[in-house]
This record gives sequence, structure tokens and C-alpha cells, in this order.
Amino acid sequence: MTQAVAGGRSLDDWRAELRAWLGEHVPRALPPLDGHAASAGYRAWERKLADAGYAAVHWPVEHGGRGASERERLVFQEEYERARGPVRINIQGLMLAGPTLMAFGTERQRHRWLPAMLRADEVWCQGFSEPDAGSDLAALRTRAEQSGDDLVVNGQKVWTTGAHYADWIFALVRTDSAGPKHRGITWVMIDLRTPGVTVRPITQLNDRPEFAEIFFEDVRVPLDNVVGGIGNGWRVAMTALGFERGVGRRSYIQYLNRLESLRRAVASAGVRLDPAVELEFGDVLAQVLMYRDYASRVAAEATADPPTATAAYNKLIWSELQVRLFQLGESVLRATGDLRDGASTERAEEWMAEYWYARAARIFAGTNQIQKNIIAERVLGMPR
Repeated sequence: MTQAVAGGRSLDDWRAELRAWLGEHVPRALPPLDGHAASAGYRAWERKLADAGYAAVHWPVEHGGRGASERERLVFQEEYERARGPVRINIQGLMLAGPTLMAFGTERQRHRWLPAMLRADEVWCQGFSEPDAGSDLAALRTRAEQSGDDLVVNGQKVWTTGAHYADWIFALVRTDSAGPKHRGITWVMIDLRTPGVTVRPITQLNDRPEFAEIFFEDVRVPLDNVVGGIGNGWRVAMTALGFERGVGRRSYIQYLNRLESLRRAVASAGVRLDPAVELEFGDVLAQVLMYRDYASRVAAEATADPPTATAAYNKLIWSELQVRLFQLGESVLRATGDLRDGASTERAEEWMAEYWYARAARIFAGTNQIQKNIIAERVLGMPR
């Protein structure tokens, strides 16, 4: 039976619209995203998406989105990945900063940042983690002291995704050290081109600079850039983290694409896999399909508020699936001969770069141990 969605259209009609547009417009062979200069092609693609109304389909219509439901947003993600669209360069802005501004920002702030965010005229990154404040986010020590109409920021952020090509960062800073550590935290928007900001890319095991560390030395930020009020940053951040861990960040299609690429590698090599690897192949496929059904159910049941416990399940499932998938890929590519000491193919090198990065999925967006704690306390009712 065809499901009706917002605006009276069906999910099938929405899927057909997306498949046709993406099939015609998705660019091919953009350069590696290894710095600000390399981001030009990705920014142009984001502008094309924005002009067509697809940059942030979940945003309200008045802010340039489609007012899409969770189900529609999930369909968009599936079709985008089916079309093998490029990396979304401004995902931190579209999925975190933008919805957070809509929830806590002033009208002036929304008018200032949302349009440029939607078109990737300004690309955003997230400044939460610090050398001694990762899972224990409230332990952050980057300080901001008021000086006239400014905050003066000093400190360091680390493991900041995309900072080496971003223009702005939304950051948590400590504005008051008295009382419980969850209080006295403030959410602020900082232009990375401000004097006193230093961005240093961190090259990973896969030889890619996905992350960076950022240093703030007497960086002056207008008080107008504070979102949600001085000292209310923890509440703002918890809302943002609900968006981060939600359904819209993943779909099952990307995992099916990966499994299909492994199947083709086996077929072209004409090899027979070890029975244990064949069994693992089937198990991973079953887990992918399970995730598909789970994500669809969550999207159908979604409410306006970020579903924290549900988001914890979601993040836990896809991150463990991602690790398991790339472990399978290593076994398969060894069997096909793609992965040999001193003679790896281009396919194997690309796969192994993702293999090493996949392990970070258990850490970013809240460690999997934290997700299990959330599930234990808020779903199972277990004591802290």
C-alpha cells in the first residue's frame, strides 16, 4: 500500500522525484577533500542542492527546506546514497547547528547564519571535544571571559571533523567555574578566520586529515554570537547531540553498496571464499537489513523532540555494523588478491582507508559505552 506523506504526495512519488533529479545532477570524480581549496567543488554541489530545495529537506520551508518528515528525510538519504552522491561537506551545519539555531537562536541569528549554512557559503564544524573532555564533555576547560561586548576565548578543541576546510565552528566554552560542572557552559559561534584561531589538521592512520585540533588565543567573539544565553550551553548541547545521533545521518543503502562492491570483487577474481567468510557475508547482510527495518520504524515513530534513547540505539547499531562490514572487506580482499603486502590494488587501498576510519565510529557522536549507559538507564531503568 502506498503511504501518504506531507503535502499529499506519496513516499513512492517522493522517491521517484529524488531518483530522477539525482540521476541527472550528481557530480562525478570530485577531488579528495583534503583542505579548504579542495572544497570548492563540494560547495558548488551544495549550492545546486540548495537551489533545488534538497540541501536540507528536513528544515522548515521558511528556512529553505522542504519541511520533510523523518520518513521523507530517510528516503532522501537512501536515494542520495543509491546515486553515490559526494560527501556532504556541511553536514555539521545542516544536521546540528541549523536545527539548534531554530530551537534556541534569535531571529537575527537565524537570519544571519541559516541561509549561508544552507548553501555552504559558510561551512561549519563542531567544537566540543578537548584533550581532557571527550566522553565527559562537561569537563571542558576552554574558557571565555566577558570583556565589554565580547567574549575572549582561550583553550583548545581536538578531533574536530572538517575543521581544515570549515569557515565557522559552534563551540562549547566555560564561562563560569562555580557550581556543578554542567553549569557555566555556553554555546557560541566562532569565525575560524578570527585573529588568534589556529587550525592544525590531524592526519589519521588512513593518511587522511578528517580531523583537526584548534587553538584559541585571546580570540574575541561578539556576545551576539552566543546561542541560548550565557550559561545555558549544556541544555543547548544536549539538544544538538540528539540531532547528531538521530536517524538522518545514516541509511542502509551505503552498506548495501559496500557489500555489492565486495560481491563484484569476488566474481571478477573468480575465487571461492572460505566458508567462514561466506557465513560472515550473510550475517553482515542480515544486519544491514535489520538496520534498514529499524531505521524505518524509528522514522515512522519520530516526534518533534530529539529521541535521546532511540538515538542511542541508532548510533550503537550503525557504528558496530560499520566496523564489522570493513572487517569483512579485509577478509574478502585478501581472498581476491587485492590486498597483498607490497602489491595492494587501488580498490584495496580505498577500502582499507575506510577500514581504519570505521573504528572511529565507536567513539565520535558519543562513545558506544556512553550509548549503552543511556540505554541501560533510560530504557531498562537500571541504576547509574
